[in-house]
Amino acid sequence: MPQLDHTIVHSTDRFASARFLAELLDAPEPQAYGPFAALTLDNGVVLDFAEHVAAGREFVPTHYAFLVTEDEFDGIFGRIQEQQLAYWAGPRHAGPQEINHLDGGRGVYIDDPDGHAMEFITRKYSEELLTSL
Repeated sequence: MPQLDHTIVHSTDRFASARFLAELLDAPEPQAYGPFAALTLDNGVVLDFAEHVAAGREFVPTHYAFLVTEDEFDGIFGRIQEQQLAYWAGPRHAGPQEINHLDGGRGVYIDDPDGHAMEFITRKYSEELLTSL
């Protein structure tokens, strides 16, 4: 089956946005790759942060979800709290300063510096849960 290799994340400052996420994930420093700040995840997928420069056009913030282990979640959530970042239990800023426990896991949403919703979950959502949303 095909696998995602990379995707572009639009930003106003490619390295600031890539470093923000890298620090939360405790990932290596993003690397310059042409016009991108490339953040490589453990599964080999690369997030290529690009500065959006189209004159007179703004990009639409989007959603990125990361499946993490329980220990990784503890680390990420600890860094969110250390940095005093706003966080939510659900999309569209539902449940401010709360985490969720969907499907017996834990999940949290934050906004990155460009307004992208970054979600960190410890369990993949079941089809039963997804159809009830």
